[in-house]
Amino acid sequence: MATSFVFVKDFDKINDGDTESESESEGPWIGPPDPNAPARRVVVSVRAVLHRNAARTTTDEKCRAIRVRLRHVLLCFTNSSANTRTTAAAAAAARMEVPGAIAVDHRPTVMVTNDDGIDAPGLQSLVRVLVASGRYDVQVCAPDSEKSAVSHSITWRHPLAARRVNIEGAVAFAVSGTPADCTSLGISKALFPSVADLVISGINMGSNCGYHIVYSGTVAGAREAFLNGVPSISISYDWVGGTSSVQDFTLAAEACLPIIGSILSGIKKSSYPRKCFLNIDLPTDVANHKGYKLTKQGRSIIQMGWRPVTSDMHGGKMLSTMTMDVDSVVLTEADASTMSQEHLLFKREVIGGQADDDATDHRSLKEGFITVTPLGALSPANVECEAFLKDWLPNVA
Repeated sequence: MATSFVFVKDFDKINDGDTESESESEGPWIGPPDPNAPARRVVVSVRAVLHRNAARTTTDEKCRAIRVRLRHVLLCFTNSSANTRTTAAAAAAARMEVPGAIAVDHRPTVMVTNDDGIDAPGLQSLVRVLVASGRYDVQVCAPDSEKSAVSHSITWRHPLAARRVNIEGAVAFAVSGTPADCTSLGISKALFPSVADLVISGINMGSNCGYHIVYSGTVAGAREAFLNGVPSISISYDWVGGTSSVQDFTLAAEACLPIIGSILSGIKKSSYPRKCFLNIDLPTDVANHKGYKLTKQGRSIIQMGWRPVTSDMHGGKMLSTMTMDVDSVVLTEADASTMSQEHLLFKREVIGGQADDDATDHRSLKEGFITVTPLGALSPANVECEAFLKDWLPNVA
């Protein structure tokens, strides 16, 4: 957990040159900003600390840096009347070590990863929504490039490179590894000073239902946290080319906020179960979703085949649904030029599919629900298979 702060009016120590109206000086003010109170009262609380520090050690470089950062916070308060902006400014101030700040609350830490890469719109939208809520400290540890459908693969033979990147309101690193690598590194305390309270993997471009969960790097990012005892969820949006837009990722993130908040509340109360993690899929028409629905993993799958291609035939990005996004390119002339004429080139193609008839994750998603599917890490066989093998194995010569 990270400690957050609010600024307090300390009238005994405010300099003579400070100006405040008599109505604003009736007594100390402490606590989080009241959304129903005028923004000016919060501004004065910040200004009091700003003036006090300015008068004390004007030659002190650390104090000068604090004053500069406080002016930025002051502008955020002054120029905005929106509660989310005010809360974000308070959160920025909360991370400063400033005299006059008193610890009053604890904000949970959320770490975000994905398999589409750190620049993907799904991850960026999710982080923006989490930061704007003002409720969480946000960490990001995500692949530095596309890693879709890598499942739970990990890097073993060479070191990972982590590069600090700028994502407003979050502490973020782009990592040269898989989603499972990123989660493992992010919760290890080797990169961040503390372990996040919740790991969120996503938002993925493409649903992750049925057997596709096995292939999914997004689900693996959450599963890796689960294997290490950290609560986690994976989030995927059922992207459909020509219908979906980048704005849908923001709507998807906002639709998940109640689930995220409830999980963290349960974690704080030690009532949230630790023997599963959640896989959440949001429908294509997320703006008109039918609500949350608890589902089970089904057997839906897109059946894939292969066809030979020549070096000048470009492919597209393979989504988690095993369908192709033809707007992206995965095989370029440069890639092909590194291969000799003796190499045979093949590209995946969809040759069929299998859907569930009962109320599993894929069917419920297509009906317009936000599906919430509890998952574990075990892969038990079908009961009928176990019964057969119990009689079969003793008779094997």
